[in-house]
Amino acid sequence: MPLQLAYAADFPSIADTVFILPAGTRELSVETAANLPAPVRQYVAEQLAADVKLIRINQYSHHHYYVVAEEKKTAALSAEALRKSGHQLHALVKQDKMKELFVQDLTETGALYLAEGLALSAYQFAGYKTDEKSKQTPHLQRLTLVGAGVTAEQVQELEGVLVGVYLARDLVNAPQNKLSATQFAEQMEAAGADAGFHVEVLDLVRIEALRMGGLLAVNQGSPEPPTFTIMEYKPATATNQQPIVLVGKGVVYDTGGLSLKPTAGGMDTMKCDMAGGAAVVGTLYALAKNQVPLHVIGLVPATDNRPGGMAFAPGDVITMYSGLTVEVLNTDAEGRLLLADALAFAKKYNPELVLDFATLTGSAARAIGKEGIVCMGTADEETLSALKQAGHRTHERLVEFPLWDEYADHIKSDLADINNLGKAEAGAISAGKFLERFTEGYPWVHFDIAAPAFLAAPDSYRGKGGTGTAVRLTYEFLKSKV
Repeated sequence: MPLQLAYAADFPSIADTVFILPAGTRELSVETAANLPAPVRQYVAEQLAADVKLIRINQYSHHHYYVVAEEKKTAALSAEALRKSGHQLHALVKQDKMKELFVQDLTETGALYLAEGLALSAYQFAGYKTDEKSKQTPHLQRLTLVGAGVTAEQVQELEGVLVGVYLARDLVNAPQNKLSATQFAEQMEAAGADAGFHVEVLDLVRIEALRMGGLLAVNQGSPEPPTFTIMEYKPATATNQQPIVLVGKGVVYDTGGLSLKPTAGGMDTMKCDMAGGAAVVGTLYALAKNQVPLHVIGLVPATDNRPGGMAFAPGDVITMYSGLTVEVLNTDAEGRLLLADALAFAKKYNPELVLDFATLTGSAARAIGKEGIVCMGTADEETLSALKQAGHRTHERLVEFPLWDEYADHIKSDLADINNLGKAEAGAISAGKFLERFTEGYPWVHFDIAAPAFLAAPDSYRGKGGTGTAVRLTYEFLKSKV
């Protein structure tokens, strides 16, 4: 992680420092005004009186920044406002070429949120440029949180979560010629070795032996073999007797297959179609780094979807790992085929709960945009409520769609048990209804992250490109179960 987080009991008298002021502050306290010349104190007071939320003071030897917290309708929204202030602060810190910044929180609740927004804004994908300017590391290297409102353990935990988000973003931002299914599996193996969880990769021969018909069908047109990666984090201190299983869609590139996508606004961003798998490995990384006492398993079926060779075709009937048959009406509805095999495979672990993550449908994106995540499932109300609460706390908010019995009619087939494409209406729900057929024997929730997983334009601390969506949400939910 290029930006190191640290904790200190106090900060030097001459240091680049940001002070988080309580909402409604109109004048500086003795503590924050110490060593400021009278004209500077007057300037800051005038800015506060004008309701300016971010004030920068150049002391020549060092800088002071003042961030005024905002009183929102809920504590979660107030926290989100501080994350966004962290993003705005990062722009100033970048201009001033700070190497280290101290954060003094006078609200006693805001330092972690401000640091989170700043650190996520500081993310940069290394990319593949060769000029010297592009190779330079960012100026800001260290962010030190100070004071009684935060502990060293909280700072270390936040860093662990952020590294998980960074990992997910890096994977999503990598182009398909740098991240085949095999390379994706290798990256997951490397993450496991670094963070401390076990990784097993099933190759083509083993996938064929298991008769994972959905994964194999999607892979038929590819020159690259598929992989099925099993990640297991099982600390000795785990408090759950049955594991929680996370399943992530791992389509490393999606042309749409023979149901070819248009290039502009369609195929050109489809390196992001493995964002669900990236979210799973990012979450496991954060859990392992922070030694959260939960037994969690991650499953990521991976391939690209291409129209070449023996590519599967509309009209084909395939037999899935579960034994169900599926009539393929559209080869661009491929993600649910991979997920279905993995969801059926998850039953072997006798899981307490299964959560799946996928950039699955344009329907979900059109319904609620990049502002939220569509979810649906069979888990009880208590679980769904806990997930929604975690979504509000992390601002990765959930909108629950129904899975009423009538939606099963949308995927009826004349030739097979079900088909892989619903009607023009309720496309995100019919995709969920398809997945539901493969989740017998355990409670399950599906997350369609199609809109927020990859952004075409910058959006505050989420940035541009891969966002690492669902890592913070899932970590927060799982941590709350301990």
